[in-house]
Amino acid sequence: MAKREPTPPIPAATVVVMRDVAGRPPEILMVERSRAMAFAGGAMVFPGGRVDPGDRALAALLGADDDDGAGRIAAVREAIEEAGLAPGIVPAADAATVATMRAMLHDGATIGEVLATTRATLDLDALVPFARWLPLGLQHRIFDTLFYLAEHDAAAPPATVDATENTRLVWITAAGALAEADSGRSFVIFPTRRNLERLALFGSFAEAAADARAHDVRPITPWVEDRGGIAHLCIPDDLGYPVTAQPTSAVLRA
Repeated sequence: MAKREPTPPIPAATVVVMRDVAGRPPEILMVERSRAMAFAGGAMVFPGGRVDPGDRALAALLGADDDDGAGRIAAVREAIEEAGLAPGIVPAADAATVATMRAMLHDGATIGEVLATTRATLDLDALVPFARWLPLGLQHRIFDTLFYLAEHDAAAPPATVDATENTRLVWITAAGALAEADSGRSFVIFPTRRNLERLALFGSFAEAAADARAHDVRPITPWVEDRGGIAHLCIPDDLGYPVTAQPTSAVLRA
């Protein structure tokens, strides 16, 4: 029997939308994935999804024809689709415009078509590269995911669920999201937990963005390592993460 070739990783993008709150740590927008979803069903995640051909086409048109350019565009599109927020859209979109954009995207329009119809443009610099995760050796589909930070506009329309891919959304501090997971009231997969631990270090969006710019964004591929007779899932220790290993028995990978 011929050896089955591994499925190539699927390019994807995720956006961590943060809003500063006076007197306490910033809040992060998280959504609960529908339990019917094949990947991470029921998990709390940041809005995101695969990079579409339309994202790459617009990136090429804008002269940003690389993984990062397409990733930033995909992150904006996914935020509109999944949460009804439009980070990076210029001028700032009001509720009616966001609703139009979201409906067009759900009907199959490309992000380029949406921008042309609403006479909007993109400020790709509003998305700050934060991380890139590329888990390998999994039994299910593998995503090569770029993570971006985006600052929430206080004047933006309220975030809302799409009721298709996600069933609930919350604004919550990173520490609060970890506490919810630790209590069993929600669950997060390994990359989300590591990113929440890193985000919990910051007292503002500006701090998080500064830290992101101070670290390389290179693919993070976790590996298993024996530590004191216990198998741990590990990540590099030079990318800003305060926790870089977790016993495999406690890991939720999808």
